[in-house]
Amino acid sequence: MRVLLVDDHQVVRRGLRTFLEVQDDIEVVGEASDGAEGIAAAGELQPDVVLMDVKMPGMDGIEALRKLRELANPARVLVVTSFTEQRTVVPALRAGAAGYVYKDIDPDALAGAIRSVHAGHVLLQPEVAGALLTQEVGNNGGQGRGTSLTDREREVLALIADGRSNREIARALVLSEKTVKTHVSNILMKLDLADRTQAALWAVRHGIGA
Repeated sequence: MRVLLVDDHQVVRRGLRTFLEVQDDIEVVGEASDGAEGIAAAGELQPDVVLMDVKMPGMDGIEALRKLRELANPARVLVVTSFTEQRTVVPALRAGAAGYVYKDIDPDALAGAIRSVHAGHVLLQPEVAGALLTQEVGNNGGQGRGTSLTDREREVLALIADGRSNREIARALVLSEKTVKTHVSNILMKLDLADRTQAALWAVRHGIGA
């Protein structure tokens, strides 16, 4: 896995690089000190996973996340930050983060988080999920929208809430990945949600799956 580090503190980047470089399956391909540098580096280096801080001078992590999504960059972004406020967590996830963990996370757990995000999972520490679950997901957030889902779509949604990737959902339900992607798109459209993170949290909040 090719990993890009985006953090304005050189000491933090050095610490992350030192730990990650001893992992057999992780290669740190570059570093950036703010969001703008991170976007440029992501375009040039094509990392699989970007470790992104939120609060940085110039372009912050949330704006960088939005820009990466606009550019359709395929890298999965794992936010690694010391900021726990709900007003930071929610915008980061809605901007496209695939996961959100705190900088005091155990090093081995961080490596596991990178692998999980790379595999297509949505990864949130429990307290982060709790913060987001207090927000209305989407414009209305009501249970009523869920009644438009088919039984198969509810099965897919439950597995999304369990953190499964499309490949894993396809195996579990004996479907093709293309069919699963269609179901996911239909779920997002029917529930008026932007991405899998919102779908997973909508499902949990309404008692579907995890």
